[in-house]
Amino acid sequence: MAQGRSQGDRRSRKTGKAAPNEHRRNDHVVYSPKTSSSARYARWLVPVCIAVATAIAFAPALQNGFVSWDDPKNFLDNPHYRGLGPTQLGWMWSTFLAGHYVPLTWMTLGADYLLWGMNPMGYHATSLLIHVANAVLLFFVARRLLELSTRNQPGRSASDLALPAAFAALFFSLHPLRVESVAWITERRDTLSLFFYLASVLAYLRFRDAPSWKSRWYWIALGTFACALLSKGTAVTLPAVLVLLNVYPLRRVSVSAWRGAEARELALELAPFFALAAGFSLLSVVALHPPDQLSPMAKLAVSAYSLELYVEKTLMPLGLSPLYQMPRHVDLVASMFIAAYASCIALALAAWMVRRKWPAATAALAAFVVITLPMLGLVQNGPQIAADRYTYHSGAALALLAAGILFYAVPLPVVAKRTTAAIVLLVLALLTWNQTSTWHDSERLWTRVLHEDSTSSIAHTAMANVRYQQGRLDEGLEHSRRAVELAPDLAEAHNDFGVGLAQRGQVAEATEEYRKAIALRPKYEEPLNNLGLETVRQGDIDGGIAFYRRALEINPDYADAHVNWGNALVRESKLADAIPHYQAALTVRPNSADARFNWGVALAQQGRFAEAASQFQAAVALDPNHAEARDYLAKATRLIKQP
Repeated sequence: MAQGRSQGDRRSRKTGKAAPNEHRRNDHVVYSPKTSSSARYARWLVPVCIAVATAIAFAPALQNGFVSWDDPKNFLDNPHYRGLGPTQLGWMWSTFLAGHYVPLTWMTLGADYLLWGMNPMGYHATSLLIHVANAVLLFFVARRLLELSTRNQPGRSASDLALPAAFAALFFSLHPLRVESVAWITERRDTLSLFFYLASVLAYLRFRDAPSWKSRWYWIALGTFACALLSKGTAVTLPAVLVLLNVYPLRRVSVSAWRGAEARELALELAPFFALAAGFSLLSVVALHPPDQLSPMAKLAVSAYSLELYVEKTLMPLGLSPLYQMPRHVDLVASMFIAAYASCIALALAAWMVRRKWPAATAALAAFVVITLPMLGLVQNGPQIAADRYTYHSGAALALLAAGILFYAVPLPVVAKRTTAAIVLLVLALLTWNQTSTWHDSERLWTRVLHEDSTSSIAHTAMANVRYQQGRLDEGLEHSRRAVELAPDLAEAHNDFGVGLAQRGQVAEATEEYRKAIALRPKYEEPLNNLGLETVRQGDIDGGIAFYRRALEINPDYADAHVNWGNALVRESKLADAIPHYQAALTVRPNSADARFNWGVALAQQGRFAEAASQFQAAVALDPNHAEARDYLAKATRLIKQP
């Protein structure tokens, strides 16, 4: 990408008139590239092709379901987002579930529920549509930035910019690093936030064509930035990116000179953006209230490793995993961190050395680091050292850099450049198609994690749960034992180990594992529920109910505890008291066949056979393999027919 002259050199020195292909608007030079009738296809055909290619590459996501990685607490066990009524909207605009304040994201998910219910295909379709829109938006942003950075190159036409801009958009949208954000319903916040982020950048660039406080484009840029923040707080980096754009390619200010009228005007112009960013940064820290933070030096090591990993996986997107688990101990001089330090230093030196000859590369690398900064581990949140989804926003900067390198820096014939671009995009699309299937279901998800990291205690715990649900008890217990060995302080590992032991009939050992889990995490509802279940089985119904009550105090939306409490009351013949618990469970999990079945049992014991048959029938409809529900339905039907 050629370096343009300074702003003062852009006007014709002979007459003071606008130079060819430029015109004035409010005393600001606006670039208008030459267009031809043959190049007008870029106005509609190129964006359509980008949209179609992106949709095809991610089409397998439409067959994916919910997965046991945050989806249960966000959707399957969360009745509060389901709809857009006053109650749901009040919850969306006040909740900090999982440490995130994302009301606009919740609103899109609430709309999905109204359209699709709990059918995951609809949720995936919405995420894919937003990702497609992001690819198209990035095309327009890339084309505008290329216009600005090549404005002094004679003979440059709109068609010359369409191909590199399209390559940048597709390099971003087809890259397998995008899969996690698009194919995982929980990460809707990524796609929606970037949509508003790119819209804000595009509106700001339009505003700079004719800067005026009366310009609608300025207020659109500010409004869409607020929407980006309300979709995901990591959009706080946008003001810093706008500063970078004013250095290059807008060239209003320089790195070495931050004084003068232009600098003061820029500060005033961006002050509202920085104020919004500061407010949401504070809100995010309060929302996260992250425990067990790493030491400052450990955070530096983790940040360097993450940054190096993102560059590496962008260049060579192989071995991607849904979970890169944080090491139990961060050894600052481990080889993985030493290599990361060296890579980051080399990247910084490279950006500095080309700053004059190729300022576009320096600007793109700086933007990549700035956008990635909130996700680099300075505030640790979650068990991961890095994540593919953390590149969703910053990937756009590297995509622009890739387009610049291929089309402006590499000395190849035009045909060779286009062929290379086509091959690169085809390979990325094929890798994305394959990677999308990783998120098809929980079994594939955790199989992939364990394939990439056999020492992941979290993956072993999750896979144990999958095997227990499949009835493959021995395999599940093996995963649970391995998880406990790898992470003795992981409460979930002990709880799930207890589940497996209980299924094998080793009640004493199971109870011990549940108590270990509670000791590690006192506010952990699952082992409390499991202890209640074993206590009731031993005949202590009141003691079991006490455990259920404690579990529901921690999580009022815990459907299993409601069902088990109802079952305990049925044992005491408190049938009328049991039914509200089944109803509460179905409010959380409308597709719970067990809740329907047990409700039917309570009704049958009251002699309300017609109502009981209705519940048994609903249970069979939800789970055709529910043998007990089928048997009870037949019995209830016979009793109804008796005179």
